[in-house]
Amino acid sequence: MQLTSPRLRAALLAAASLTLVAAVLPPPKALGIGDPLFPELGNPGYDVLSYDLSFTYKDNLSPLDAVTVIDARAQEPLERINLDFTNGTVASAEVNGEPARFESVAEDLVLTPARPVAASVPLHIVIRHTSDPRGRSDGGWVVTDDGLAMANQADAAHRVFPCNDHPADKAYFTFRITAPAGLTAVANGLAGALPVRRSAAATTWTYRTVHPMATELAQVSVGDSAVVHGTGPHGLPLRDVVPAADRQKLERWLKKTPAHIEWMERRVGPYPFENYGVLIARAKTGFELETQTLSLFEHGLFTEEGYPEWYVESVMVHELAHQWFGDSVTPRAWSDLWLNEGHATWYEALYADGLGKYSLERRMREAYQRSDQWRAAGGPPAAPKPAAPGQKIGLFRPAVYDGAALILYALRQEIGAEAFDRVERSWVGEHRDAIAGTEDFVRLASREAGRDLGAFLKPWLYGNTTPPMPGHPEWSGAKAA
Repeated sequence: MQLTSPRLRAALLAAASLTLVAAVLPPPKALGIGDPLFPELGNPGYDVLSYDLSFTYKDNLSPLDAVTVIDARAQEPLERINLDFTNGTVASAEVNGEPARFESVAEDLVLTPARPVAASVPLHIVIRHTSDPRGRSDGGWVVTDDGLAMANQADAAHRVFPCNDHPADKAYFTFRITAPAGLTAVANGLAGALPVRRSAAATTWTYRTVHPMATELAQVSVGDSAVVHGTGPHGLPLRDVVPAADRQKLERWLKKTPAHIEWMERRVGPYPFENYGVLIARAKTGFELETQTLSLFEHGLFTEEGYPEWYVESVMVHELAHQWFGDSVTPRAWSDLWLNEGHATWYEALYADGLGKYSLERRMREAYQRSDQWRAAGGPPAAPKPAAPGQKIGLFRPAVYDGAALILYALRQEIGAEAFDRVERSWVGEHRDAIAGTEDFVRLASREAGRDLGAFLKPWLYGNTTPPMPGHPEWSGAKAA
C-alpha cells in the first residue's frame, strides 16, 4: 500500500526509529540521585523547570484521567529519561514533540526518546496517564469523605503524577482540575490566568504557583468544600478550604491565622509565599502536612473533644512555620529533614510557651531525657538510620522532631538569643526558594556567631549519645527531673 499521508508516514518512521533505538540500548533500569535514605528517588541528568498537571476527577474510587507536561533542561546527554511514577497506567509519552517509548521498571517510568537528547537541550515531555487513588495507604492521594486530597511527603508524589520526586529539584507548578458540577477543586498557589470554566456537567479550575515547589509539597483537593477568603498581615491573601457543612463551626479557628503569621514574622521575617491558608479535610490521616501555601489538617483536630485550644493552635503554628522551614528552604537530602521538623517543632514549642501552657524549658528537658533512646532507636537527628533491606523507611521519628528542636535549644544556649535570632532570619532569607542542607546550616550559624561551631554542633547532629546541654549541667539522659 502506498503511504500518501505525511502524518502517517512520520508516525510510522518514528515508531520504527524507537524500535531500532530500543534494540541497541541495554534494558532500562530504575535510577536515583543517591539519597542515602531513598536510593531510587529522584533521577539524574535533567533539571525540571515546571510541571503542568491536568486531572479529571469522577469520584474518589475511580482513577483520574491525567496529563502531565514537564518542561526541563538536560544536564547531560540522555538516551533515556527516567521519571518517578507508579500507581497509574500510561497511555502515551512524547519527548520534544515526538512519540517516546515508555516502560515501567520498579517505581520508575523510563522514556526512550526517538533520538538521544544532547546536554543543555530543553526537554518538553507530555505523558497521558491515569492517577489511581485506590489501594494505597502510605501517601499520595488521600480519600476523604467527600473527595480527595494529597499527602505526598516524603516519597509519594510519584504515586500521583510522573515527576522527579526529590525536594532537591524544585519547579513551578500549574494545576488544571476538572470535577463534576457542585464540587470545588483547589490547589497550591493562586487562581490561574485562565478563568474557571463551567458547564452543566463539570467545572475546570486552574491554579499556578508563584514560587518553585518540591513535588512532596504539591496539593490538590476536590470535595464539597467552602473556600473562605481573608486578608493577613501587609495585605497577604488568605484562603482556607473547609467542608462546606462545617464552615461556621470552623470559622473561629480560621480567624487565628493572621495572628499566627504576625507571630512568626516577628521572629523570622516576612512570610515567603503568595498566599496562605488551611485545608481541613474529612479524613483520618494521623498527621497534618505543610503542603505549600495550603497546609493540610485532619478535620478531627478541630472538632473532636480532648484537644486543648493551646495545643491546636501550636499545631497550626507548626505547619505554618514549615512554610519557611521545609517549603521555602527545602532539604538538600532527606537526612536534612531535621532542619524542617526541628524548626517547626521549635516554633510550635515556643508558641505554647508564650501561651503559658507548656514551657519551652520543660519540653526541652523532657526531650533531653529521652534523646539517647531516640538516637539509639532511629539514629541521630542529622543521620537517620536507613530502612532494613526490603522494608519501607519510617522517616518521621522523635529524633527529627523534639530531638532536633533540642539541637536548636542547645545552639541558642551556646551562642545566645541575639545571635540565634540572626541565624534564623539569615537562614530563611538567604536560602529562600532554594535548597540547603546540614553543612550549610553549620556554616551560616558559625558566621553569625563569629566562631566555628562545627566542633560544637557535630556531636548534636551526628552523635549516638546526646552531648551535655550548655547552661544545664544538671540535665542527664537517665535522671532528668
